[in-house]
Amino acid sequence: MSVRIAVGAQWGDEGKGKIIDLLSSGADLVVRYQGGANAGHTVKINDKKFILHMIPSGVLNKKTVSAIGNGVVFDYESFINELTVLNNEGIDTEERLFLSPYAHVVMPYHKEIDRAFEKVRKNKIGTTFKGIGPAYQDKISRCGIRVVDILDDDYFVSVLKNNIEMKNLTFESMYGEKNKFSFDEIYKDCLDKFSIIRKYVKDVSLIIDEYLKQNKSILFEGAQGTLLDIDHGTYPYVTSSNTTSGGVCTGTGVSPTKINSVIGVMKAYTTRVGNGPFVSELFDDTGKYLSEKGHEVGATTGRPRRCGYFDALIARYSVRINGISSLALTKIDVLGGLDKIKVCVGYKYNDQILREFLPVSNVLEKCEPVYEELEGWKEDISEIRNYNELPENVKKYIGYIEKVSPVEIVSVGPERNQSIYK
Repeated sequence: MSVRIAVGAQWGDEGKGKIIDLLSSGADLVVRYQGGANAGHTVKINDKKFILHMIPSGVLNKKTVSAIGNGVVFDYESFINELTVLNNEGIDTEERLFLSPYAHVVMPYHKEIDRAFEKVRKNKIGTTFKGIGPAYQDKISRCGIRVVDILDDDYFVSVLKNNIEMKNLTFESMYGEKNKFSFDEIYKDCLDKFSIIRKYVKDVSLIIDEYLKQNKSILFEGAQGTLLDIDHGTYPYVTSSNTTSGGVCTGTGVSPTKINSVIGVMKAYTTRVGNGPFVSELFDDTGKYLSEKGHEVGATTGRPRRCGYFDALIARYSVRINGISSLALTKIDVLGGLDKIKVCVGYKYNDQILREFLPVSNVLEKCEPVYEELEGWKEDISEIRNYNELPENVKKYIGYIEKVSPVEIVSVGPERNQSIYK
């Protein structure tokens, strides 16, 4: 039995979709534990690209069961859209896809509040406008609506009426808009959509327990990345959930004693979408080169990703915070063609050199990178499938990163088969 967590080890966009798809081929159950439709996992299979925001990437493996845990904020519009795409591609989800009844639901008013609040915010966060923050806010404020609540019509009517009344009062007082949200429209929309969703609802914690008792393999799928964690990320430029491995237990109901290992998905360079500090960010031709060759555009936002050199401080921090036992190193093929490749090994802050990552945005904004330089390579490695066949400078670069953690998988392209098990 293998019980693993796959977690993003940077600011997200590390290529988790592909790695999770790869790992799920050997898993019986794949469970998503946090975040919402603000995540975008891209998987490319035989030149066909799938972008999943709500449904776990494991669904693309026909023998794997996938589930959405209670720690996820559930976007029913996104879920149904993805179901349609999967079914049109002949991917059967019957008895292979489940949703926790205890997941909180992203309601239409959450998205409007998200957009309105970001508009008046002086220091823009760079939100995806998917309603994630407001949905988690309602969860913590104990006025959220869960999947199980919508399936109980009498209770749903009362809680939705109360929420619509409160949201309309908030919108009128803050933004001067009266009767912004319609109870009748939202109520009818939810009833229509959940008549489709109802058959997927099942207690995910019990499913996990059943699989554990049968000694089956389970993979927990994370969204976003470590530095976007609400507690351990570059606050306030973070998401609203625990993206780190610790979020698995609260987000699915599994015991921490059942976890065997954590694989960290890490890009061979660094990117981030949205605002916030990024010490190793490049503004020169190399940054442009990485952006263009790596097709660095956010799968959810469509915004260009900011690019920079690999940051060893971030890597060490992620390994420590998540308990990472091995790495999946992605997009190393993108670095091909560079004469020299730098690695950030320290931050210059005032008169000191910081050697450990500090998740304090106002400090990071004043830091400058301290680099070590490695030799690059010119070879195209995208067709290589054997580790020993990689150019020496590629192996030296991987060896340098292994000072942080052992590398288990090396990805040399976006396709499922462009993967090397080291």
